Amino acid sequence: MGRMRLLVTGAAGMLGQAVVSAATRLGHDVAALPRAELDITDAERVRRALGAVQPAAIVNCAAWTDVDGAEADEAATTRVNGDGTANVAAAAAALGVRLVHVSTDYVFDGTKTTPWLESDPVAPLGAYGRSKLAGEEAIVAAGGEHAIVRTAWLFGAGGTNFVDTMLRLAEERDEVAVVTDQVGSPTWSGHLAPALVELAERRGDAGVFHAAVEGSCSWNELAVEAFHVAGAECRVLPTTSERFPRPARRPAYSVLGTEREPGVRLPAWQDGVGAYVRERLAVGAGR
Repeated sequence: MGRMRLLVTGAAGMLGQAVVSAATRLGHDVAALPRAELDITDAERVRRALGAVQPAAIVNCAAWTDVDGAEADEAATTRVNGDGTANVAAAAAALGVRLVHVSTDYVFDGTKTTPWLESDPVAPLGAYGRSKLAGEEAIVAAGGEHAIVRTAWLFGAGGTNFVDTMLRLAEERDEVAVVTDQVGSPTWSGHLAPALVELAERRGDAGVFHAAVEGSCSWNELAVEAFHVAGAECRVLPTTSERFPRPARRPAYSVLGTEREPGVRLPAWQDGVGAYVRERLAVGAGR
């Protein structure tokens, strides 16, 4: 695919930064709009921004991503993830612009024991999942060409994430307790971002896509792998969700698989952890 104009919303966030970087590296003309320049909850500003940029495609990375915070303020979460997404979808549909939108494994209830496929029934357990599902439904209702990409357990540079939190704790403590009873698909932003750009290029291929990483693990195993790569001397103790309650319920099993051809298939989660931890250590060494 040749050079295209790409609009990235939420461009200052963890995933937004990675998408801007990947799209630029792939030779596209990128309009990177952080929240300060484009608040997607303002429908008129969204319409004006799209009209001014005239992109061939949009990658919508603007989102409320605080899962526990969403429980305390579902209305504010839904204003961004539901209504804000609806604004982007409506403006994109009106201009015939392809929309690539990032959604979540938390639209599922976690009751399966095999990977969730694109056609599986959705039943979010919490406010965050409900708000993201509202966004998905708004995109379909808008009737424009779209790719809804569900991803999971995202980590990477430029934002707070589990791997980062664990590595920080390892500097302060000898041991951490991490749950073993939630299993998912840890996804590095550096792997997901180029896949999103590729989907932006893939006109005509529409619907829901799962960004399926190879393999799966528990949060506990993810911490163990991060410490192993970083050479951190910190033990990871097992605990359960019951013993470690959080405001938001998480699905017990939210591993993403895909039934699409071509689907979005990403490298092994361990490769992502390795790449991210090494990148993080290199940045630390260069301080």
